Amino acid sequence: MPLDDALARVRELVLSDDLLRAVSSGRRRGTQPQWRRVVLRPVDLRAGRHLQSTAYDDTQAHTRNARQGAAAASLVDELLAAPFGNWHVETGTRTLQLRVTKRGAAQVHEAARVVPEPGAASPERAHDRVKARVLAPTDEWLVAAGITTADGRVKTAQRDKHRQVEQFCRQLSTVVDESLAAGRLRAPTTEEPLRVVDLGCGNAYLTFAAYRWLTEQRGLPVDFVGVDRKRQARERNTELAGRLGAGGLRFVEAGIADVEIDSTPEVVLALHACDTATDDALARAVEWRSSVLLAAPCCHHHLQHQLRGQAAPAPYELLTRHNILRERLADTLTDAVRSALLRLHGYRVDVVEFVDSVHTPRNSLLRAVRTATGGPEPDGAVRRDYERLVTDWQVQPRLAELLGVGPS
Repeated sequence: MPLDDALARVRELVLSDDLLRAVSSGRRRGTQPQWRRVVLRPVDLRAGRHLQSTAYDDTQAHTRNARQGAAAASLVDELLAAPFGNWHVETGTRTLQLRVTKRGAAQVHEAARVVPEPGAASPERAHDRVKARVLAPTDEWLVAAGITTADGRVKTAQRDKHRQVEQFCRQLSTVVDESLAAGRLRAPTTEEPLRVVDLGCGNAYLTFAAYRWLTEQRGLPVDFVGVDRKRQARERNTELAGRLGAGGLRFVEAGIADVEIDSTPEVVLALHACDTATDDALARAVEWRSSVLLAAPCCHHHLQHQLRGQAAPAPYELLTRHNILRERLADTLTDAVRSALLRLHGYRVDVVEFVDSVHTPRNSLLRAVRTATGGPEPDGAVRRDYERLVTDWQVQPRLAELLGVGPS
């Protein structure tokens, strides 16, 4: 489709009365937009309906509100003129994904959106509203898991867990929506659903949360597999999935390193897998060449033991003299080398805060999206920095062993 025609359709949907959300991201070949990502949504202010724009650069978000009508149209035209490579638009009845090809043409996928049941509440647009929940507090899974009561009240003892569910679903939303818009994830269909695997799922409360968000909130057909080596976990999770009618979710009993998946997963989750189990999960994602990876590491004993048994490189002895500092350094060092190794295998990686540290000390999240189309394409500077880091600190990361990355 000609790009001008595709952008005109985007404009029509964004300025329609039933817009829910629009996201522009990426860049066209040989260009660089001012913003890394822009999110548009309607809000109701005291002065009336406005179109709110939240533009993200590398360090912060910039928000502006344009009154519905000429001001909103001018804002949209300004964004459409910017050289973004991708647009994702959701209205009450339609979804549209646009990707600009290297030749400047538009690849467009537009489809009907799953419409809520009659009588369902309309999207909240109040500017000073209570923060919207990713999953409704009355969602039957939250109730079945004992996180909320039947009337939607979050149980006091489950507040931290509920925050983790909410924040994880927001992170999943960000990376899935951007990857669909950019064409790094194909648009799933009933015949070819989105393939997701959660490695080391345990009691699977985040597995169920991800499944519910993908299917109930996004309306995506999903083939979801939870993997854990414990039989009781498989039996308990399978029973709950059956009780909730989660037909696209199944659980298998296997280890991360040896599990066999029928179809190569496009999205891999590894949430609080202990120590080197996270490395096993990252290595499987690289092996499968999965498009999206979300990993929330747990403990980091592997490099802690290595740091404990040797002297730190000068002048950094003070960083390892005390146990608590050495442990924190090992946490940071472990995730830094994991990030570098994923980059060396074709992934764009962000290390972000999962939830506030007041709720859990294990609050980092590795968010990776595969950008390379071929095999590993090592970045020279990244490889040099990685090799110097592990050489100076005399450590052997488990992920490097699994991926066969050694000194050049």
